[in-house]
This record gives sequence, C-alpha cells and structure tokens, in this order.
Amino acid sequence: MIKKINHIGIAVASLDAQIPFYRDVLGFKSLGTEEVPDQKVKVAMFAVGEVKIELLEPTSEDSPIAKYLEKKGDGIHHIAYETDGIISEIKHMEESDITMLDKVAREGAHGTKIAFLHPKSSGRVLTEICQPGR
Repeated sequence: MIKKINHIGIAVASLDAQIPFYRDVLGFKSLGTEEVPDQKVKVAMFAVGEVKIELLEPTSEDSPIAKYLEKKGDGIHHIAYETDGIISEIKHMEESDITMLDKVAREGAHGTKIAFLHPKSSGRVLTEICQPGR
C-alpha cells in the first residue's frame, strides 16, 4: 500500500549550482549527496517536513537525466510514493494494467528499492514507487 509522498525528483545540470538555493535560501536540511552508478546520476537529498527533495545531476551523457535535461532543461522530473512492500506494489500495478518501466525493483539512492511506472500509465507524470532502505 502506498503510504505517502516520499520525494520529488528534480533534474539539474549542476548540483553545485543548485544546492545553495535549497540549503541556504530555503533552509532545507541536507541529507547528503551520493552517486548512483547504475542510474548514472549524482543525487543531493533535502528534507522539508516529511517530504524530501531529490536533486539529480547526470554523471554521463547517456544518463536518462542527461537526456531529460537536453529535451526539457532543469525541472521536476518525477514524484515518488513510499511503500513498505514494493514487490506487492509492482504486482498490483501490473494487475491494474499499469505499464511498468521496472518490472523488478532496483537499487536507488540511500539504499531504497525503486520501480518506475511509465508516464503514459500515470497521467503523463513519471511516477516512482520506493521502499526505504537504510
């Protein structure tokens, strides 16, 4: 079952250029940065209430985030909903005729398990379901 919004993913060309806005201007608590090699991104995570803001910078020209930036520029990339049972959520989505980009959960930032729904199945919004890890 989906429990809450976990985070909003924002594609950025440069973490160094954007982190000061979220940290210093908005005053959001930094939860750190990390590279996710499988997704070819470096992420910076911030807490604002119970929701997190995830800044995503590509680490490679063939990264999905690099392709997104090339087409659309910096901006909201996806919304992520939290579950404590990602395997059953993926099954539920497929049983509900939702097209999944990930039919099997994969590793995300901060030890999460993640799976994306195809935007055509979710009102043209790239949607992630995630199960927190560490």
